[in-house]
Amino acid sequence: MSRTSLLLMTAAAPAIWGSSYIVATSFLPGADPIMVSLLRALPPGLLLLALTRQVPRGAWIWKVLLLGALNFSFFWSFLFLSAYRLPGGVAATVGAIQPLIVVILARLVLGAALKPLSVGAAILGMGGVGLLVLGPSASLDPVGIAAGLAGAVSMALGSVLTRKWQPPVSPLTFTAWQLTAGGLLLVPIAFGTGASLPPLSMDTAIGIGYLGLIGAALTYIFWFRGIAKLGPQTVAPLGFLSPVTAVLLGWIILGQALTPTQMAGAAIVLISVWLGQRAQRPQAPGTQGRTAAA
Repeated sequence: MSRTSLLLMTAAAPAIWGSSYIVATSFLPGADPIMVSLLRALPPGLLLLALTRQVPRGAWIWKVLLLGALNFSFFWSFLFLSAYRLPGGVAATVGAIQPLIVVILARLVLGAALKPLSVGAAILGMGGVGLLVLGPSASLDPVGIAAGLAGAVSMALGSVLTRKWQPPVSPLTFTAWQLTAGGLLLVPIAFGTGASLPPLSMDTAIGIGYLGLIGAALTYIFWFRGIAKLGPQTVAPLGFLSPVTAVLLGWIILGQALTPTQMAGAAIVLISVWLGQRAQRPQAPGTQGRTAAA
């Protein structure tokens, strides 16, 4: 598979995640978000586990538990806490710091080069997300801000460690392990917070089925494969596509207004994604040779 094809496949994951808001509000109104997260992770994880028929052994047990916690349990819990305490635009803007954290952690954990263009692209993307989703009545809450930052750090570290720890299994199996671990760790959180199951209905089945099978199982196979093949510092900026997709779907499907400021923000986000990919693009052999000679 070519690098471009792999990038497009990986980019499909955050684009699909951007549809989660419409699906959740349309098919699961009023549902407890922690319980929805549990149902989004554990059943698809167990299904993939049944298909792959491979379970982690030895040191991979604690590694998978940690990855499941970082990429799913902690991340989703902090994400929803941030969303509860902050307006959606502020929560999304705080979470947009994740690509910048990934660039820094990739340097510290993986020894990857800290490229100024990657740092600049990440900061530019944060600004674009702010223009895209922040409203004039945005307010700040210290607990919400802290939760948003904790969620960004959690997934950023999970992405970097997903690249550092590569088990000798397929991306499908690795995704099954992490989804199952993350779902199991969400069980005590869900019942400890008194989360309740959503009412049984066709809408509930459609919503949970989409969020679990498409929005989690399929997309994270793409995402983890991209991290393994391209590196977290290449994949992380693609996450900016999620708020762009959410805003565009709200405009197309829900008839929400799309202001010039939002359009400018979307354009800035797309430019930042392009710059992020350009920063991590492999150098041609001749260019590397000339750099070494210099």
